[in-house]
Amino acid sequence: MSTQTAEQAYLNLSSEALIKMALARHEGVLAKNGALTVKTGARTGRSPKDRFIVCDENTQAQIAWGNTNQAISAEKFSQLWSKVENYLQNKTRFVAHLRVGADTQHTLGVKVINELAWHQLFTRNLFIRESLEQTQWTLMSAPNFKASPAHDGTNSDAAVMLNFTEKKILICGTHYAGEMKKAMFTVLNYLLPEKQILPMHCSANVGAQGDVALFFGLSGTGKTTLSADPERFLIGDDEHGWSDNGIFNFEGGCYAKCIDLLADKEPVIWQAIKHGAVMENVVLDEQAQPIFSDASHTQNTRVAYPLTHIEKRILKNQAGQPKAVIFLTCDLHGVLPPVSVLSKAQAAYHFLSGYTALVGSTEVGQTDPIKQTFSTCFGAPFFPRPAAVYADLLMQRIEKSGANVYLVNTGWTGGAYGEGGERFSIPTTRAIIRAILNNAIDHQALECLPGFNLHIPKSIDGVDSALLNPKNTWQDAKAFDTKLKQLIQSFQQNFAQFDVSAAVKAAEPTIEEVYHEK
Repeated sequence: MSTQTAEQAYLNLSSEALIKMALARHEGVLAKNGALTVKTGARTGRSPKDRFIVCDENTQAQIAWGNTNQAISAEKFSQLWSKVENYLQNKTRFVAHLRVGADTQHTLGVKVINELAWHQLFTRNLFIRESLEQTQWTLMSAPNFKASPAHDGTNSDAAVMLNFTEKKILICGTHYAGEMKKAMFTVLNYLLPEKQILPMHCSANVGAQGDVALFFGLSGTGKTTLSADPERFLIGDDEHGWSDNGIFNFEGGCYAKCIDLLADKEPVIWQAIKHGAVMENVVLDEQAQPIFSDASHTQNTRVAYPLTHIEKRILKNQAGQPKAVIFLTCDLHGVLPPVSVLSKAQAAYHFLSGYTALVGSTEVGQTDPIKQTFSTCFGAPFFPRPAAVYADLLMQRIEKSGANVYLVNTGWTGGAYGEGGERFSIPTTRAIIRAILNNAIDHQALECLPGFNLHIPKSIDGVDSALLNPKNTWQDAKAFDTKLKQLIQSFQQNFAQFDVSAAVKAAEPTIEEVYHEK
């Protein structure tokens, strides 16, 4: 039952009511496919420079402080919270009681306060639509409130602030809805390691025989696309926990990229975009048909929809221990194999490295459409504790479960990005994933790529064998070696920040091996 108080606060409105409110308030329009379509203005992605964590006696020694986890004082947080709270008292606002974390033993209730109706619809799509008797956290979002850097200690007129002691999240000055979802993700990433649960930036699905697979990767590397497999059941597309009981989703929906979306290549996502979904920054034609190839607003076009829009899903939003752990990397150099079998030490090394590319970045301020990056745990912006905490938990989970770990390159082959190389096709990558999930990769018949010491299958059904060893796809062997050397040097320079065991350090690629092969 929804109610309205004298303060103009709408409580727990249904999705249908929120859509009507958003349309009446001119927050968006309906596309031909039924999705509410909105624009987020200047900020079409996350604002890392505007994100802060309150530094106090509880968090001071627990957070990996720096450019990613910027500190703000409790006083500054309280000051801005009061300003935004007073601002919203005079506005129509939307309040919902939701939760995050499908495992009822490790779930958090969250009271969401939104200035915009479509933002509340977004949280209803992405969070779990069940309230708890006790609400532990409060998330307050006021996109039209502008912070004052001089008075509020912010870097701009926008702010995303997390207060772990008071269990509050404050977001203002940005219409990009993804900030809300990632803020709650960060909360769970901070809290769950204390319970020996590994929080993960990954998608997950399960086969008919109960075989669970995890897909780690940054946005644009295939996490959502590959987990949305018509032949398997989806658990979730982005945020999960790994406990002694298995895998559980943090969310109740999906937040998929829309750029260049095609029905035949990504049918699950295509069919999920219907009434109740929210499309961000997707261009519509005169008949309100989405033009998914149009990136004039941003490369980071998005759609948020509830899991109920997916027919083949795990209803309880959780499953058992994974059989396969897949690291998705997008290699711009064109020198990594399309699939490699990793040892436990290599798994730790590549998890900490998090090498990939920013493809249609989710962050504001990136002018290059694609660039190389190293993102620890394949999601550095969302993991507030030191990286070793998460890497150690991953190794424990892999050891206990016996899961096999693979590195899958969804990036370039035959040459570097912009230098004659081509990106692996989705059908090729899907064939590789199918071979992994069907246990069709012969671990006893592998060849080694010198330098990275990666072990590569010699054949996979449905994949051109010439693609499996990346050196075979280059016309100029010397040019391949040069790019391989450059990438190895990048890995070495990045990994110098980590203090790891001798076994993990030994998994580091070496340039000497490249030239020794000659």
